[in-house]
Amino acid sequence: MAEVVGLREAVAGLVDDGDTVALEGFTHLIPFAAAHEIVRQQKKDLTLVRMTPDLVYDQMIGMGTAKGLIFSWGGNPGVGSIHRFRDAVEHGWPHPLKMEEHSHAGMANRYVAGASNLPFAVLRGYVGTDLPKVTSTIAPITCPFTGEELTAVPALNPDVAVIHAQQADRKGNVALWGITGIQKEAALSARRVIVTVEEVVDEFEPHTFGIVLPSVAIDAVAVEPRGAYPSYAHDYYPRDNAFYGAWDPIGRDREKFGEWMEKHVLGVEGFAEHLRSITQQGAMR
Repeated sequence: MAEVVGLREAVAGLVDDGDTVALEGFTHLIPFAAAHEIVRQQKKDLTLVRMTPDLVYDQMIGMGTAKGLIFSWGGNPGVGSIHRFRDAVEHGWPHPLKMEEHSHAGMANRYVAGASNLPFAVLRGYVGTDLPKVTSTIAPITCPFTGEELTAVPALNPDVAVIHAQQADRKGNVALWGITGIQKEAALSARRVIVTVEEVVDEFEPHTFGIVLPSVAIDAVAVEPRGAYPSYAHDYYPRDNAFYGAWDPIGRDREKFGEWMEKHVLGVEGFAEHLRSITQQGAMR
């Protein structure tokens, strides 16, 4: 059953070093506040899972949080590359990054299989791509009924799923609407679930294409107004497109990136000290 707690408490209690963590939200309701709290708590050696790892994972990778990435399409929407991600892949800074790349359809099917307690998913996909040559978790499979050649991908069952939603009620149920992406499936596939919300309400109003996640599927709810910024929360605030454009020169430069994260995320703790601590802790494992 979901418990309404502070975000710091939720992350401290539910996210462990070495976990596989999915922070989902497709263009909309991206859980930036939760990601920043994970960084502040110096969680390390995480395998990050996400469809479209954009700015939120660029920041986490640049801060040394990740040892691996399971993803489909990584970039700054409408702008170009995410440069902390590229730096980790091309130069191993601040850590080398193990990658597992899929298509959007493959990732979605993997979450669905995990949520359905199945070992793998089957889809018509990856045809004409080189992904099966470089990703070991993509395999051909023959339909036993028709003989059709299909593709199998293993289920995703993250240790922790983190999503942002518009509302929770006082019983810990969660409501989200708008572009809902794969949040429901990610939450139902995970072993532990953290949801940040804009507000707590007495009763949900119906919304077109709305989803309600029951309290029994959630471990912690944390009230974080504007917890998806600079992405958007439908009916609450718009996407800050200017921020996405402004991130490109920040993300390109290690020093500028560090200054921005120190000022806007770490607070009193310095960027260099943070990376030094993460590196030292990782070496002791």
